[in-house]
Amino acid sequence: MGPTVKIVIDVHAAEAPYEQVKLQIVAAVDAGVLAPGDKLPPVRTLATELGLAANTVARAYKELESTGVVATRGRAGTVVLGPGRERAVREAAAGFVSRMRELGVSDAEAVELVRRTQGS
Repeated sequence: MGPTVKIVIDVHAAEAPYEQVKLQIVAAVDAGVLAPGDKLPPVRTLATELGLAANTVARAYKELESTGVVATRGRAGTVVLGPGRERAVREAAAGFVSRMRELGVSDAEAVELVRRTQGS
């Protein structure tokens, strides 16, 4: 992580340590401190720095990945994808679903249209 990002774990906070890690990384991404393409430190490195178990940091990274904030690329490490990606994806999906329903297209037909379009 960039030198300007400092994660601090508050042992008295209501949030679990993995949640604190996740929220602080999201805040750094949303603020532009971490930009798309920036690498996060390896799980074990960050865990050692924070005095946490590696599984705690791994859980934070996994949840960040599931929401589209970061991507884990094997030996290349974990990189930032960008802010609000999941929100933008959900909005696009909601718009698509809404339009398909306006046109009287069933969910199954819409999914099939997406599959056929992928091959184009």
